[in-house]
Amino acid sequence: MKKRSLLIVLLSLLISYSCSKSVRYEVHSPDKRIKITFRLMNDVPEYAVFYNDANYLTWSKMGFILDNDIRLNGNFYVARSEETTFDDSWRPVWGTSRKIRNHFHQLDLQLNNSQTNQSALNISFRAYDDGVAFRYEILKPEQSDSIKIMDEVTEFNLAGDYTAWWIPADFDTYELLYHNTNASQIQAVNTPVTMRSANGVHLSIHEAALTDYAEMTIKQNVHVPLSFECDLVPWPDGVKVRSDRAITTPWRTIQISPDAAGLVTSNLILNLNEPGKIEDTSWIEPMKYVGIWWGMHIGEWTWFKGPRHGATTERAKQYIDFAAKHGIRGVLVEGWNLGWETWGNENIQDFTTAYDDFDIQYLARYANEKGVRLIGHHETGGNIPNYEQQLEQAFDLYRQLGIVAVKTGYAGQILPKGFHHHGQFMVRHYRRVVEEAAKRNIMINAHEPIKDTGIRRTWPNMLSREGARGMEYNAWSEGNPPEHTTILPFTRLLGGPMDYTPGVFNILFDKSGQHRVHTTLAKQLALWVVLYSPVQMASDLIENYENKPAFKFFKDLPIERDTTIVIDAAVGDYITIAYAHDDEWFLGSITDEHARLLKIPLSFLRSDMTYHVELYADAHDTDININPTAIEIGNYRANSTDTLIVPHSPGGGMAARFLPLSATEAQYAHLSEFNLSASNKMNAFSKIKTYGEPVRIDHLGSEGHLTLNTSYSSKYPAGGERALIDGIIGEVALLKNWQGYEATDIDAIVDLNHVTHLNSISVHFLRDYNSWIFLPKSLIIEASSDGSNYIELKRFNPLNAPELNEAARVPFIVDNIDEKYRYIKIIARNINVCPDWHYGAGGKAWLLADEIIIE
Repeated sequence: MKKRSLLIVLLSLLISYSCSKSVRYEVHSPDKRIKITFRLMNDVPEYAVFYNDANYLTWSKMGFILDNDIRLNGNFYVARSEETTFDDSWRPVWGTSRKIRNHFHQLDLQLNNSQTNQSALNISFRAYDDGVAFRYEILKPEQSDSIKIMDEVTEFNLAGDYTAWWIPADFDTYELLYHNTNASQIQAVNTPVTMRSANGVHLSIHEAALTDYAEMTIKQNVHVPLSFECDLVPWPDGVKVRSDRAITTPWRTIQISPDAAGLVTSNLILNLNEPGKIEDTSWIEPMKYVGIWWGMHIGEWTWFKGPRHGATTERAKQYIDFAAKHGIRGVLVEGWNLGWETWGNENIQDFTTAYDDFDIQYLARYANEKGVRLIGHHETGGNIPNYEQQLEQAFDLYRQLGIVAVKTGYAGQILPKGFHHHGQFMVRHYRRVVEEAAKRNIMINAHEPIKDTGIRRTWPNMLSREGARGMEYNAWSEGNPPEHTTILPFTRLLGGPMDYTPGVFNILFDKSGQHRVHTTLAKQLALWVVLYSPVQMASDLIENYENKPAFKFFKDLPIERDTTIVIDAAVGDYITIAYAHDDEWFLGSITDEHARLLKIPLSFLRSDMTYHVELYADAHDTDININPTAIEIGNYRANSTDTLIVPHSPGGGMAARFLPLSATEAQYAHLSEFNLSASNKMNAFSKIKTYGEPVRIDHLGSEGHLTLNTSYSSKYPAGGERALIDGIIGEVALLKNWQGYEATDIDAIVDLNHVTHLNSISVHFLRDYNSWIFLPKSLIIEASSDGSNYIELKRFNPLNAPELNEAARVPFIVDNIDEKYRYIKIIARNINVCPDWHYGAGGKAWLLADEIIIE
């Protein structure tokens, strides 16, 4: 008995000694350039990431907190370690390449509790040539019937203040404009979040194989600069993840590339998913499509039945005939089923009963006879119980009618109330829809989805999804700025394909001028190449394609891709992509709001072949503001030694098709003839007004002097000390030219230099809850003639409420002053912390102000 007690004591001392030291393991990528290192530092698990021996993620903690305050974030020792290597290739059912190599080195660790010696947590690390990943396995405690994760404490600690492209964290939507700031300005983000270091290395943090788990967002640790913590989307009761068996988490991923292009061609996310579960995939068919859709968004038609009902039998026949005529496989019809009258209220849709002016049985037969496939539509409005009750019956109907693809939608608050689009409850639902569809040989295109984490490898009937601001925002909002589509390939699309729905030819569709598409026509063509989706839509009204030569590019465009290359790219600026299909190549190149001259070497073409080049480019007179549809279409000959020199108009682009040159086409001019116009075009393009140029306003205050008695944040300095009166107006969409105050009041005095007759004073604030930006809890505007004795002109008590969730400029105005003053004092009280109803509750709140306008 004494010997056994002594052995236990010695073992405990040994474990205690080993845990007090730094126990390290590491695994390298096959090419040895990337390394992920694990250590137990004072029994706490941590990891770090290196690229070419430079540190990019510093020591970052790992682990979990379970219910009953069970902590799996320390008190560990490594009980077992194993290193393995895997190298194989697999063929996706569809995708951007025909064959994918899956080559990695793996480190598996078993962590035991140093007090009980029981196995508590397993961690697997993988190192690829294009990044690293790790995931956990949480074993169910013996004394518990289930596992409830209250918090995942995984950190992502940056080694530098990298340039970042990100959208604010939101548990219900990804449909937000991207910010481009330093990482230190991030509060909380949805992933993927993409970054560039000072030496040009690009990283993107995301997750792979999200299955029966909550989505990961990441938020900044307010106590540690450049430290970010995992923040899982909760259930209504605050639990993050629940299970009655062991939990295997999604992979936490860090893609790494020496340049932006390498992120786009990475297969890391796909490779981390399980192989396909559908044995016979012959029915899975990527396709191009048109649809009864855009007309509703621009207000010409309605989803519900009435005099402007979009989904009528007659109109659907027109779309089917158009698709058959132009070799387009699919026709989407939205608003065909009963229940749209309940939109915005109960959202009780009937997914099996058509409006009486839409004969779904006849139209399904008619489409099939024409060689066209109807694409079904299920808009749930977020009412999950209503949809799940009808799900199997609705899919059975489509199977019976020969409808092989369904677009699903979840626009609206999730019911039951309290649940989020991105929580575990909805992750389970989205997966159930994909699996039920697969049983009936039906493909899914999900809108308002859970983000893409590569499950299309496992379930290749999950063709595409939305998951970002798409084309429809141009129909009824300020629109997507030109840079939006130059960011998406490096952020949202790193997870997988996106149904952005490009192809609007009637760019200035709104006669009032309030809404429009912020691109040129050539860029619309290029987006079909740049924004990959195996279901690719020509989204405009079909009459806008008739007799339009540019539409030939869409007709010729194959959906299947043999291989894809990124020729040149810079996040948020431009990207040029090309892909091969059989003996042909298709190329798309786009720019942001700036004119740009891109030189594109054609070395990707076969060296033993001369090509016929069909070019669709911005014309000399293309102007995004007044003449966006001007396009130059030409035919040339070229080979692999040539270089294509392409001037891009602001918001513009270029599309091209390369096909083997036939004997009858030998008379085409050489590509150099097109290149000759580059200089003249760029000269014309340089004179075009740039999208997003700051709006300026002259007012009395802009000639005065500003004294700030509180300090603005270096994260949002705007124009510095005079930003609040400099006459440059802050932009809502881009978060530009606003001065920010983090958990700090604004106390400012404007000196007009002399006593002046005043009529009005207005102070403008930004409200953007997604970015943790709130209105002040109080605002006092005072005036004085001598700078000592102030009188209060007006006091405001603005409302911050969850229903006011639209980003907006909010002015507070004092008018009809009709008095003389020299000094104006502004005191705006910050709410300081995010309110309880906000997902960042307890975090530091921001005030963003601009401008103080005095007239």
